[in-house]
Amino acid sequence: MAREGIPFIVTGVVIVCVFISLGNAPLIVAAALFSLFVAAFFRDPSREAHASENAILTPADGRIIGIEQVGDRQSPLGRPTVKISIFMSVFNVHVNRVPASGQIREITYRPGRFFSANLSKASEENECNRIALQTDTGHHVVFVQIAGLIARRIVCWVREGDNVKAGQRFGLIRFGSRVDLYLPESTQIGVQPRQKVKAGKTILGYLS
Repeated sequence: MAREGIPFIVTGVVIVCVFISLGNAPLIVAAALFSLFVAAFFRDPSREAHASENAILTPADGRIIGIEQVGDRQSPLGRPTVKISIFMSVFNVHVNRVPASGQIREITYRPGRFFSANLSKASEENECNRIALQTDTGHHVVFVQIAGLIARRIVCWVREGDNVKAGQRFGLIRFGSRVDLYLPESTQIGVQPRQKVKAGKTILGYLS
């Protein structure tokens, strides 16, 4: 269970207890179901990353909604890159994981709108948190936490200068969102659009 979910779960339990004291069965059921949903949303399963040094792991659970070439003007790397977008529904695990071992070089938060995270304009206009990583092999990748339609909080647990390991937890986004990953143009991509992926487990491709 992610620690950010504890206040929501405690609140839900308190509400259930209040409705029990009032003897209101329909509200008891509704509050209990809400508490179960919140507990499921903030679940944080234990996962171990098993991948080679040049492998890029998925930073988020969900479904791949886009794989595209991005020109140097639109790329946060300042040169042509491959952009992979992953959409997280409210039913996915929302704890995000580092795609490769290395050092966090820069973190940039940007306030913005709250369009549905499966729309392409969400990348440009929604609230987001951009993390630049230099891998142990000297490659540069960027992964971006993007708020969605009902998400109102991006959580990031790493800091600039941190040394991180592939598959390590680095944050979460509340209630439906997406993560965009920018990789060097030469990356060998091994996934397809609409494919379901798991953070820290599914290999998106290999740096070369």
